[in-house]
Amino acid sequence: MTVSRVRPIGGYAAHRASRRVARVVRVAGLAALLTVGSLVAAPTAVSAAEQPAESLTVPVGAEPDRTKVTLDASVYGQPGGGRHPVVLLAHGFGGTKDSVALQARELQNRGYVVVTWTARGFGDSGGRIHLDDPNYEVADAKALLGLAAKRPDVQLDSPGDPRAGVMGASYGGALALLLAGTDPRIDGVVAAMTWNDLSQAFFPQAVLTGPLPTPAGRASIATPGPFKQDWASAFFMGAVSAGPASAGPTSSAAARKGAPAGACGRFDPTICRLFVETAQTGVPSDRLLTLLRAHSPAAVVDHVTAPTLLIQGMADSLFGLDQSDATARGLAAAGTPVAVRWSDGGHDAPSSREQEEQDASFGWLDHWVKAGSDPGSALPTPGFVYATASAKRNQPADLWSLPAYPGLAPASATAGASSPTTDPAQPAQPALPARSLPLASHGGAALRPPGGQPAAMVAVPGLSASGVSGSLSTYRLAALPGQSVALNTDPVREPITVVGSPTIRLSVTSNRPVVTLFASLWRVAGGQATLPHALVAPIRVPVTPGRPTPVTVSLPAATYPMPAGSSWRVLLTSTETSFTNDRTPAGVSVEAPPGPHGPGAPPPPRARAPPGGGGGVARGSGRAGGPDGTPIAGATRGVDTEDTIALTAIAVLLLAWLGTALVRRRRRTHEPTRPDLAEVPLVVEHLVKTYSDGHRAVDDVSWRAEKGQVVGLLGPNGAGKTTTMRMVMGLIRPDSGTVHVLGRPVTAGSSVLRRVGALIEGPGFLPHLTGRENLEAYWAATGMDPAGAHLAEAIDVAALGGALERPVKSYSHGMKQRLGIAQAMLGLPELLVLDEPTNGLDPPQIAAMRPILRRYAETGRTVVISSHLLAEVELTCTDVVVMHAGRVVTAGRVADLLDSADTTVLDLAEGLDRADVAGLCAELGRRTGITEVRIDTETRLVVVADLARDAVVRTAVDVGLPVVGVSSRRHLEEVFLGVIDSAAAANGSSQGADSGASLIERLRQVRSR
Repeated sequence: MTVSRVRPIGGYAAHRASRRVARVVRVAGLAALLTVGSLVAAPTAVSAAEQPAESLTVPVGAEPDRTKVTLDASVYGQPGGGRHPVVLLAHGFGGTKDSVALQARELQNRGYVVVTWTARGFGDSGGRIHLDDPNYEVADAKALLGLAAKRPDVQLDSPGDPRAGVMGASYGGALALLLAGTDPRIDGVVAAMTWNDLSQAFFPQAVLTGPLPTPAGRASIATPGPFKQDWASAFFMGAVSAGPASAGPTSSAAARKGAPAGACGRFDPTICRLFVETAQTGVPSDRLLTLLRAHSPAAVVDHVTAPTLLIQGMADSLFGLDQSDATARGLAAAGTPVAVRWSDGGHDAPSSREQEEQDASFGWLDHWVKAGSDPGSALPTPGFVYATASAKRNQPADLWSLPAYPGLAPASATAGASSPTTDPAQPAQPALPARSLPLASHGGAALRPPGGQPAAMVAVPGLSASGVSGSLSTYRLAALPGQSVALNTDPVREPITVVGSPTIRLSVTSNRPVVTLFASLWRVAGGQATLPHALVAPIRVPVTPGRPTPVTVSLPAATYPMPAGSSWRVLLTSTETSFTNDRTPAGVSVEAPPGPHGPGAPPPPRARAPPGGGGGVARGSGRAGGPDGTPIAGATRGVDTEDTIALTAIAVLLLAWLGTALVRRRRRTHEPTRPDLAEVPLVVEHLVKTYSDGHRAVDDVSWRAEKGQVVGLLGPNGAGKTTTMRMVMGLIRPDSGTVHVLGRPVTAGSSVLRRVGALIEGPGFLPHLTGRENLEAYWAATGMDPAGAHLAEAIDVAALGGALERPVKSYSHGMKQRLGIAQAMLGLPELLVLDEPTNGLDPPQIAAMRPILRRYAETGRTVVISSHLLAEVELTCTDVVVMHAGRVVTAGRVADLLDSADTTVLDLAEGLDRADVAGLCAELGRRTGITEVRIDTETRLVVVADLARDAVVRTAVDVGLPVVGVSSRRHLEEVFLGVIDSAAAANGSSQGADSGASLIERLRQVRSR
C-alpha cells in the first residue's frame, strides 16, 4: 500500500474559540444535505443603517412544456449612493433565499450588493428541479446577473458587465462553478462541498487507471461504480417534500415520461424517470450519465477564468475530496488561479474551523472582486490548507498549509522535486514522493449473500457528526462474517499523519462477471479497529469469471493520524448499506502481493516517516522539516516554544481568575432583588452561555414557571436543557441574563436555593450508607430543623421498601434515581427542579411518579422537569417549554398545544398502500381551504385547514381517503417534532418534514440531513 508525502509544516498552539452554534449553515461543515443553504454563516448584529432587502419576482426561461417560470429573489443594496461590487449568493438543495439571508446581510455589511434567490423548483419560485442544468438553473443565474448590471448601485467593468462574485455550497457551489464557466462576467468564485462530476459522485469508482496525479485525485476506469442510493434518495425526497410544481402538468408530464404519478415532486420528469430506473436496477443508463455530466462543473471548468477558492470536507460521504481535486486540476490546466482547503467538516458533520474558512472566503472575494486584483497577483490565502485532528482533546482541528495545491505542476516536471508552475507569480508546487507500507496479511475470500442482505454498515450515518467516529469501534457492523476480507499493514514505529488518498494493489477473482466491493481504511491500536472517517471506496470492475484481475484501488482521501504502534487495516466488504448492492449471490477472493506496494522515498531530515498512498501528502509529529511550512492553526514548531507559551498562559490565567473572582463576588452582592417577581417561583430572562470552545449552548433563553405548574423542558440532545437547569441552580454562571427564584437572584450559594430541591445530571450518594441514612445526612447538612424534612413523604416517593435499609452501593440505577428524587423533595421545597427524573425507572415506577408530581404542584408548589419521554411529559406536565439549538422555540400549556381549532386528526382504515395514501394526501392538500396534510403514521393523518372540522372530513372522504375516526387532539410527540423541524427550517438547517412521510420516515430524514 502506498502513500505520498511532503515535508511537515507547523502551526500555532493557541486555538481561537470562534464557533457559534447560532450560525445557520457552516462553511465547511454542512451538516444537513437538504438545507446546505450557504457557504458561510456568522450572523452579526444588523446595523441600523442597513438598507432593507428588496423582494423581487423575476421572470426567467419557461419549462420544456412552456410553463412560465418566475423566481422569488431579493437584493441587498447599498445605502448612501455610489457603486459597489455584486455577489450572487446561491443556496443549497432544498433551501430557499431565506437560507442565505444572514450571509447576505454580512456581505452587505462588507460593502457588496448581494443577490439571493430561490432556485427554480423550490420554495415560492416556479418551475421544476433540473439539477443545475445550464439551460435552466444556470441560465436563471445569468439573468439575475444581467439584472444586477442594470442597477445604479452596482459597479460595472464595462456596459452590461458588473464587477461580480458568486458563492455557494453543495447545490449552490456547483451552480457557482457552472455560472463562472459559462459567463465571463464573473470575477471571483467561492464553492464549497460540491461536485465536479455528478455522475462520479452518484456512481463513484475507486479502481484507478494509473497513479494519482494529486493528493485526492481519482483517475478511475470507465465502468461506473455502485449507486450511492442513500444520498440519491435524500435528494429525491427533498424534491418530493417541496410539493408539486403545479396543479397538474407535473403529474401528467411525469406519466408521459414513464415516472410513477406523484413520485417526482418538483423534479423534472425526465430526471425523475432516469433516477427511478436506476434505483430499481442499481446500474445507470448512458443517458443518465450523460445528463449528470452535462450538469457538472467538469463540463465547463476549462472555461472558468475567475479565480476560484474550493472548500471540501473530509466528513463528507456525498462529495468527497476527489471532487474538488478534479475541479482544481481543471482550473490549473486552464491557467486559472485556484486555492484548495480541506475541512474536517462536510455534509456529514460541521467544521471545527468555520471561522477560518469564512475569513478565507470573504478575503478571497475582497481580493479578486472588491479590490479587482490582477489575475497574476499573489493569492490572498495559501494555495493549500488542510485540517488534521488536534492532539488536544475537545479542540478544533489543526490547520496546515502549503504555498500551492500539490500535483498541479506541468506534466513534464520531475517527480520528487519541487516543480515551478508556468506562472512565475505563483508559488512553487510541492513534490509528491511516495512511501510504501508492507502488508502483514495478504488476502482472503468473501461472499455476497442472496439479495445483498444483510449489508455491512461501514459508513454509519451520522457517526461523524456525533464526534465519536475516531474512538467508537463499529468494526463488527462492517466486518460481517463471511462477507469481508481484512488486509493489515505492519505497525508504524513513530507517530505520523497521512494526508491524501492511499492506494493499494489487489488481485480479485470471482465466479461472476462483475466484482463489487467496498474498501474502507481502519486504524488498529490496542487491539481495536476504529474508522477515522466514515467513508468507503466503492469498487465495481468487470472480470473474467475464474481468472485473477489486477486492480489498483484509491482509498478514501482524508487525513489519517497514526500513533506509534498502530497499523492500518484495509477492509473489503461485499455489501454496504448506503449503496445499492447486487442481489445475485457471488463469491470473490482477494489477494495482495507480499512486500511493499509501490515506490518508496526516504523521509526528509528531522521529519517523522509518514506512510500513505499515491498522490497524498503527510506531516510528521516532529519539528517542521522544511522552510516551506507555514503555521496556520493547531500545532507549534517545537516543544520548547509550546512549553513557554503554556507557562505564560498559566500565569495569565491565574491573574485573570483572581480578577474574575473579585468581580463576580462584587457583582453577586449587587444583584438586584425583584419585588415584582416575589410570587413567581422561577423566572429565566435572556440567559446566554458560551463554552470555552465557542459552542453557544444557551442563546437568549427566557421563560417562567408559575405556582401550581408542572413545567416540562423539552428539546433534542444538545438543545441546552441541562445547561439551562445548571444555571437555574447556580451551578454555572451565565455569560449574561438572570435567574430569579421568588424574586431573588440566583448565583452560586444564593440563600434562596434553600427553597429549591433539585436533581441535576443524576444523584450523588455516600455508597456505604443506607438509603435512609443518606436522606438523613443530606438534610442534616442543610442545618435546617429535622422536623421540617418531611422524611416520611420523601420515603413514600422513593418506594424502596426494605431496600431503604441497605447500603446504596447495592442499588440499581433506577433505585438510585428514585432515592435522588426523594432527596430533592426533602423539606417540600417551593420549587422542584428535576433533570430526566424518569431515567432508569421501569414503566410501573414511571406511572407511579406522575400523580406524585401532579399532587405536589397542586399544593401551590412548582415542578420543572426535563425529559426525552414525550408521552410521559404529555401525561404529567401542565406546561412545556421547547428548546432547540440553545433557544426557546415554543412554550405554552400542554392542552393548548395539543388541541387546536384548525387541526383535525383523521384515523384511516388499516392495510392501505402507502403510495396510494401519499397520492390521496397530495390531492387533499390541493383542495381549497386545506393548509397542510401530514402523515403521522400509516393510519393517521394530521390536517391543518381553514375549514370547519366536518368540512375537512367531507373533503377527505371526497378525495377517496377511508376515514374511520376523527379527533382534534394531537400527540405531544407530533407537536415537538413540528416545532423542532420548523425551528431548524428557520435556521436554514432543515426544510421541514416531508408532509407525505410517516413519523419514522421523518425522523430518518432529519437524521440524514
